[in-house]
Amino acid sequence: MGKTRINYILGFARIFTGLLFVFSGLIKANDPTGFGYKLEEYFHVFHLTFLNDYAVPIAVVICGLEILLGALLLLGFWSRAVAWGLLLLILFFTFLTFYSAFFEVVTSCGCFGDAIPLTPWQSFGKDLILLVFILVIFVNKHRIKPITSDGYTQAIVSVALIVVSLGVGIYTVNYLPFIDFLPYRKGADLPTLMTLPEGAEGDQYEIIYTLRHKTSNEEKKVSDKVYLAEEIWKDENWEIIGDPETKLVKKGYQIPIPDLLITDANGEDFTRQVIANPYYNLVVVAWDLNKTNLKALDTINTLVRKAAEAYNMRAVLLTSSSNQDAQRISDEHRLLTEIFFADAVPLKSMVRANPGVLLLRNGVVIDKWHYNTLPDFAQLDKAYFSKSF
Repeated sequence: MGKTRINYILGFARIFTGLLFVFSGLIKANDPTGFGYKLEEYFHVFHLTFLNDYAVPIAVVICGLEILLGALLLLGFWSRAVAWGLLLLILFFTFLTFYSAFFEVVTSCGCFGDAIPLTPWQSFGKDLILLVFILVIFVNKHRIKPITSDGYTQAIVSVALIVVSLGVGIYTVNYLPFIDFLPYRKGADLPTLMTLPEGAEGDQYEIIYTLRHKTSNEEKKVSDKVYLAEEIWKDENWEIIGDPETKLVKKGYQIPIPDLLITDANGEDFTRQVIANPYYNLVVVAWDLNKTNLKALDTINTLVRKAAEAYNMRAVLLTSSSNQDAQRISDEHRLLTEIFFADAVPLKSMVRANPGVLLLRNGVVIDKWHYNTLPDFAQLDKAYFSKSF
């Protein structure tokens, strides 16, 4: 009876852990570039910024490892090695999520990518539950029976799983995510996503003042509401010391795109003019011109030239690089795009490519492309332009 109960518990632990690891790995492998950005945050926290240039390859390997370990666990192959791999991986993840939550250094762990955002404490709780199941698997690894005992079959299936596990991430890095969970996805109405809907309430905050009594030196903290309601400001015995603190009281509606500000070199706001253009316009995103694919930028420039010649279409380049770098690249490559500037964070969310291209019309994302999948002018003209101009 005892062995039967253990087998049931072990079976459940294998299925739950295996499926969760495969799911988690596939979700992140759908967008390893985004997961790479998250890894860069951890590298910064632990002073490992020399790894930033390798963040995306590391992300691909981690995603592939999760998928592989989960699948092998479900199949029962290489049980001892898989049990050790799972244990080491979950101990590493548990440490990271606890560190992030306790020290408030990374606000989202990226465990399930942008598909299912989790707070650090939620991620830590999830990892603790997984740790329990993985300990059950580790202790009982000798009980795990493979679905086939044929070594040749196990080897062939394992190699195929390695290829698939790594292949998904490699594909999406060089093209685009299969499913876009970000607010700049195809079909998104950007102006709507940048504003608070009518009737919705945003986050509510209160301001905390630190007061000190001039005679007794007593100190106390009061909210702005108490400060005004009790008319403490009229009492000359109390003075405000230090800077006021801002405290979140109630979480409200979260605007999907809260941080997009597009400016020219002089700092003038062109956000609405660029985003809400009523005609087709090409938005080239190269968030870091020092790391962008210059050959791809030349290809995009050829597309822009043909579109401008045929339809007098507007094309803009959005970057977070300096004006000096932007002008230098523009002069060297004779770019025909107008140059505007924005923070790197929203630009990285627009398209997972450097450079990438968005086709906008009246604020709606009609389509978007990685530079490896960019169609030529004839294809775009047939699909979009010739039907509208």
